[in-house]
Amino acid sequence: MKFSERLTSQWIWPAVHPVQPQYQGLTDAEVDKETRSTPQGYPLSLILLALTVVSVSVWLLTLFAMAPGAPLPRPTHVKFEDQPDCLDDDGLSAVAAGHAGNECAVWSNEMRFDCFPQAGANRDECQARGCCWLEPKLESDSRPNPADVPYCFYPANYRSYRWVNSTQTGVDAWVVQYEMTQKSPYPADVVLVSVEVRVVDRSTIQVKIKDANHARYEIPDRMAPVTSNSDPPELADDFVVSFVKDSFGFKISRKHSGYVLFDSARIGGFVFADQLLQISTRLPSNRIFGLGENQGTFLKDINWSTYTMWNFDDPPSPQATNIYGSHPFYLASDKEGSSHGVFLRNSNAMEVILQPTPALTFRAIGGILDFYLFIGPSPMEVVEQYANLIGKPALPPFWSLGYHQCKFGQTTLNQTKKILQQTIDAKIPIDTQWNDLDYMARRNDFTLDTDHFKDLPDFVAKLHENGMHYVTIIDPGVSGGEPVGSYPPYDRGIELDIFMKNSTGQPFVGRVWNPKSTVWPDFLNPKTIQYWSEMIQDFHDLVPIDGAWIDMNEPSNFWSGQFNGCSISERGGHLNHPPYVPRFVKGQSLFFRNICPSAVHYGNYSHYDVHNLFGHSETVVTNAALRNVRPGKRPFIISRSTFPGQGHYGGHWTGDIHSDWDAMRLSIAGVLNFNMFGIPLVGADICGFNGNTTVPLCQRWMELGAFYPFSRNHNTLEAFDQDPVSLGPEVVKAARKALEIRYSLLPYLYTLFVHAHLKGTPVAQPVFFQFPRDKMAYYLGESQFMWGSALMIAPVLEEGPIHVNCYLPQGVWYNWETHVKSDHEEGGAFVKIPAPLDTIPLLARGGSILVLKPPAPTTTDSRRLPFHARAYVSSSGSASGDLFWDDGDALDSYDDGSGGRHNHILFNLTSSRDLQSQVRHRGFLAETMLLDSISIIGLKSRPNQVTLDGRIVDFSYSPQEQLLEVHSLNVDLLQPFRMEL
Repeated sequence: MKFSERLTSQWIWPAVHPVQPQYQGLTDAEVDKETRSTPQGYPLSLILLALTVVSVSVWLLTLFAMAPGAPLPRPTHVKFEDQPDCLDDDGLSAVAAGHAGNECAVWSNEMRFDCFPQAGANRDECQARGCCWLEPKLESDSRPNPADVPYCFYPANYRSYRWVNSTQTGVDAWVVQYEMTQKSPYPADVVLVSVEVRVVDRSTIQVKIKDANHARYEIPDRMAPVTSNSDPPELADDFVVSFVKDSFGFKISRKHSGYVLFDSARIGGFVFADQLLQISTRLPSNRIFGLGENQGTFLKDINWSTYTMWNFDDPPSPQATNIYGSHPFYLASDKEGSSHGVFLRNSNAMEVILQPTPALTFRAIGGILDFYLFIGPSPMEVVEQYANLIGKPALPPFWSLGYHQCKFGQTTLNQTKKILQQTIDAKIPIDTQWNDLDYMARRNDFTLDTDHFKDLPDFVAKLHENGMHYVTIIDPGVSGGEPVGSYPPYDRGIELDIFMKNSTGQPFVGRVWNPKSTVWPDFLNPKTIQYWSEMIQDFHDLVPIDGAWIDMNEPSNFWSGQFNGCSISERGGHLNHPPYVPRFVKGQSLFFRNICPSAVHYGNYSHYDVHNLFGHSETVVTNAALRNVRPGKRPFIISRSTFPGQGHYGGHWTGDIHSDWDAMRLSIAGVLNFNMFGIPLVGADICGFNGNTTVPLCQRWMELGAFYPFSRNHNTLEAFDQDPVSLGPEVVKAARKALEIRYSLLPYLYTLFVHAHLKGTPVAQPVFFQFPRDKMAYYLGESQFMWGSALMIAPVLEEGPIHVNCYLPQGVWYNWETHVKSDHEEGGAFVKIPAPLDTIPLLARGGSILVLKPPAPTTTDSRRLPFHARAYVSSSGSASGDLFWDDGDALDSYDDGSGGRHNHILFNLTSSRDLQSQVRHRGFLAETMLLDSISIIGLKSRPNQVTLDGRIVDFSYSPQEQLLEVHSLNVDLLQPFRMEL
């Protein structure tokens, strides 16, 4: 080991220290000899001490010269670890020729990191890569799954890069460089890799791994911006970054607890080639969540599972690999309940492999490795920290939290009217009517079928008169086959030059729903905001839509590329046929039913790099367009394709799911995933989209769907009508009852969305977010979930049962309907809860106060009604809650720079039976906020009297239910009140 390397590894100061020139490049023995023969004859320890003092002094002077008055760096943030050098005299890894010695024979299945992910792995090619070839112990003779236990794997002493130098570039920033020592099997290896470590804020660390010598594609901030708090740097002190020097690798851990957030040191095989980037990390346990989009369990399977990210139009199913969106973010929890998060900010095609080590491998085919790590330590904090980076969710309009209804195949306006009217007549609350492609002429965007939907403008006007709303589908693809001058969306797009280009510079032509051909706006082009605003404005002038449903925006293409495919010989053809395609990409081709990766976007970005951003960029542009078309009002957008940051601009629905019990059950995991991804406005098509539903299925699904944050019934062209009335009285009864509860909970639900908007707190939450130390809570992601901290939802998820076995964590819980109390102060337990066919079990958490409204036909009607408060007493006799309220549609209710045009009211019940309100903020005075009644559930004894602000009021008390009720209060919530029991 060189003396200069030993000095930086023995001390944990993050800077590279100056070393006396005569010692540079000398070994330890040579340095010892030199120092022993110095004229002064000073001991080595004193010389080292002197050198260190000088170097630290120089470093401090430099630091203060660069940043006068800046706080001192924390010296324990970055350190370096030496290991025995595994390099030969030529600087190449000793295993380069496949001589791994005993490294291969002792390697367990769980510790194998795949060295040959392509099909056709064999011994000779494996060992030529410097890797081990050893058949695992399997029941069959052949590898059952290409993502299962690898035959070809990296040996422990595999070294592809080694440390070169490190530099502190700021108070909380470092750069470490590694040089390649062994070529990978992929073309164009990056010779010198730079690792930039930066403290973003006190909860977030960025680690950016890139080519030190050449610029590579990175996601531009304008496409998917990242933000952070301006926390004082001195608060960012609870972590240590350790780099290894004999190979590529680093470890990030919490300083005080030692909890490891990321550990790539000496595992797997680090690869950084032009079209293949690979890095592995150990995981703290098998509790891994995230990595979307896919349909599956909420807790990820670490038994050799692969999650593929290349946005694609494929109906969700457990067998579907890459579907609509890409979210390279995961949350990991250890067995004690501490959590952290990791986000790879990369928009290229990638796959993420989980294996039972436990460990994870990212394998992307372009860009850079731009990691953000969130230190938590609670799962809720991790998600809030992630949302703070990618953009906290937009606040949806209040009306969008009502019930929505749609069907593909309502080919006339009369059919739409009929279904809506029978829903209203059945007294099922409903707010928004939707139409699929059926309203369009020839399925072309921004057109109206005047034969079958000519009266649509009048119909929408009537909806608005009745306090209801209307939304239509808008696809990104614009017809490219209409006669010149007959279709303004195409003609105007050509005039503004905003369509995506093929490799020759002409508009890229594919086909979706349009009769002949389709072209796509390039939503990365700034002029597309003008174009999209004009198109939506022209249609809005005819049909005043209230929001946009943007579909097919992966983008979907019915052709594979253009009419003649995607050539390898065209400009950028190497992008169409890369040396590695993620193993489970549908069709084993990036352009299978997709755009050619060689297509070109504004700024000379290739579709290869920005494909996964297409749907997200359309949402951003649609958000801007709706702000232009509906000034001052919140844009309402539901998109199928998504990317991190989507929630800041719009919501999501989980696509064309099947109408079966499995899809219903897994929809819970989908809703929880997207809340974790910062997109709380999310739901599945109630009763399923593809195939015909059944009465028992739709009955239970309407109950569950009433508790999706975004609640919409919708199905396909080929299936029969599945609105509740069309399916009969059993479904009507269940739908009406569940939706009436939803509408009564609207103030609480809206308050949760405000918290999401302000802090990034999920609306729908997995149980372990509230109970991170409860081991059972991590395994409930497809059976029950919570709204905020106060309400547990436990649906029936199979045909037949009239009860559910619901897990209730430690605490006191109350049945929403019967007020029956379940006391679990000693610990969590499963409880059998009645669930008649028309009932979804709901449980309120002791210690919560929820503000409600009486159920109403629409959200507009609901806003005219007084409030009601329910307090659920904890074991200590206390409870608390809050209410946010505003006009429900203004853009600047919380962001106008003056505190916001909204009201925020806190409620608190003490163990001494003293209930008080506090008006935290009063900025919205356009509506009267009257509290009509209060219910307190769990009150163990009848009070002698109840007073409101010193005045005695009437009350009722049920000892069986332990329920106290006070009615006809007529309390102004914008004034604090006090009720004593």
